Amino acid sequence: MEAIITIVGFLGAGKTTVLKALLESYLNAGWDPYVILNDYENALLDAQQLDARLGASHIRPLNGSCICCSGIVELREFVNRIPPRDRGITLIEANGTTDACDLMGFLGVGIDRRFLPPVQISVVDVKNWQRRGVNNELEASQVQVSSLIALSHREEASAARMADVREQLHKLNPSASIVSTNDLHIERLPALQPSSNRGRKIEHEKSHWASCSVDLPTLPDETCIHAICAQLPASILRIKGFTAIGGQSGRTYFERLADGKVLIRPFRGSALTAPKLLTVGPGSDPKVLEAAIASSLEAAASRTN
Repeated sequence: MEAIITIVGFLGAGKTTVLKALLESYLNAGWDPYVILNDYENALLDAQQLDARLGASHIRPLNGSCICCSGIVELREFVNRIPPRDRGITLIEANGTTDACDLMGFLGVGIDRRFLPPVQISVVDVKNWQRRGVNNELEASQVQVSSLIALSHREEASAARMADVREQLHKLNPSASIVSTNDLHIERLPALQPSSNRGRKIEHEKSHWASCSVDLPTLPDETCIHAICAQLPASILRIKGFTAIGGQSGRTYFERLADGKVLIRPFRGSALTAPKLLTVGPGSDPKVLEAAIASSLEAAASRTN
């Protein structure tokens, strides 16, 4: 029977990094993985970064819906249509605002008998855990029914902070194993069982946020990326995109983290869509994004004059 592993966690916690690490490990060990990616806006952006390693036939992006409610039927259909494979494994990355309790409840019903009951991994950003303001309840709910909790951004936290976060997580989910993302090896995953912990229900609206995306033109330099991210309101919790930079070859990927830091790196993968800027969180509006882009281009023009 084929295992299903769902990866959940708050926006920017490091879910895609964990997914990539697991994917690489399974491929190297001779497994045949299939990946489903869910995002509010343009899941294809993340899918493109896996395409070169896995192949488009084994990746399915699911965007524009919430897989714990309106998208659950589509998700079930995706899973049940996955072709049978020798040594198959299915990896599902949920969007950062997923109600993980509802997801596991819904996903456990209507799945083909050739699949094992789904197992959930939560990715927790130690540095920013429970520092989300009004979104603390949502973040806490995402660990309550997980079999394994993987800690990210540990290097940015003190020993006291690490101990405090571990204690909080154990209180929320006493049955979960807690490891660092660096110690997350596929050898330990077969031993995991679906969590017996019972999560506390949250108001469903708390996991539904605004999101949008716009086309992103070629930018003169990386300073424009920083300018765009700085101009977008702090209420927007997730910013990411990719585009061409000046005369550089290839394309550049960027994202603004929860603490405001902007990461920029080469875009790895197949560019199947036009360059995009996408956001998740209150204040996400195409006009706001377009204004930030226009402002950055005007500033760039003045720098060259």
